[in-house]
Amino acid sequence: MHEGNAVKTKNDFVRIKKGLKFQPLLLLTNYKHCVIIVFELILIRNDFMYRIIRKAILNPTVTLMEIEAPLAAKKAEPGQFIILRTDKNGERIPLTIADFDRVRGTITIIYQIVGATTEKLNYKNKGDYIEDLTGPLGIPSKTDGLKKVAVVGGGVGCAIAYPIAKKLHANGVCVHSIIGFRSRELVILEDEFSEASDMLCIMTDDGSYGEKGLVTTALKSLIEKGEVYDEVIAIGPLVMMKFVSALTKEYGIKTTVSMNPIMIDGTGMCGCCRITVGGEIKFACVDGPDFDGHKVDFDEAIKRGSIYRKIERAAHEKVCNLYQNINED
Repeated sequence: MHEGNAVKTKNDFVRIKKGLKFQPLLLLTNYKHCVIIVFELILIRNDFMYRIIRKAILNPTVTLMEIEAPLAAKKAEPGQFIILRTDKNGERIPLTIADFDRVRGTITIIYQIVGATTEKLNYKNKGDYIEDLTGPLGIPSKTDGLKKVAVVGGGVGCAIAYPIAKKLHANGVCVHSIIGFRSRELVILEDEFSEASDMLCIMTDDGSYGEKGLVTTALKSLIEKGEVYDEVIAIGPLVMMKFVSALTKEYGIKTTVSMNPIMIDGTGMCGCCRITVGGEIKFACVDGPDFDGHKVDFDEAIKRGSIYRKIERAAHEKVCNLYQNINED
């Protein structure tokens, strides 16, 4: 995404908003200002990067960041994502837009520290800059025509489920939210879900907070008590979404899941994010990320998602060691 407007004159350049990307072809429209404009672009390059205006540690491995990105905030909808780079030599990683503020011109991301890039990102603080980001990408979650929905989130997947629950609730939909975590210390977004839900159920594997058990246990209990849902929206680990979908299929309840496979370009060209849905190949970046949970081949997705786990872990350890050495020096 290119933030800003076309540069035609020096005065136009002065009025350009933050986020401008250098586009040399535009300079040909007014050649006599080329030297001045290129020089000024080099001098204030850092002013046009994406500034972090808030950072919050949600649990030991999950962090929230609010970033200035006016054009992305203007167009963002629940279910969409961005792709960012922490630095000019960094890899591109997809992160779901957890929230957005069109007035402030900001987007919020929530990420789990699992690889080299998220480790690098986590070393940035309020006032620092992200090198660049592209978005919003993907098809927004469909929220029209629903009256009662169960939103099921697992772990960091709750960061994706929250904006959907928020929009549904704002539109007058009755929202029952079920969020699950391994233990109390990993619980995130409890207050946010409470505000966006007519009923909130928190589950922990060890029973240290909320109710003990899995999200499927809570969902099944609600269905058997007579709750009737137009749709169940499940977002979290692949295994969790697989079993939620298997449960709702027994009851004939429409179920949507959000797929977040390996992704590189985010525009459907590389094919890395391919998944099988209803026997057909789909690309999560352009066909999704939301799909019919009853048609997704979860076993294939789980297998593909683990291919680079060892490489990811090694890269993470390398970056951790690098920063540790820097801090010691």
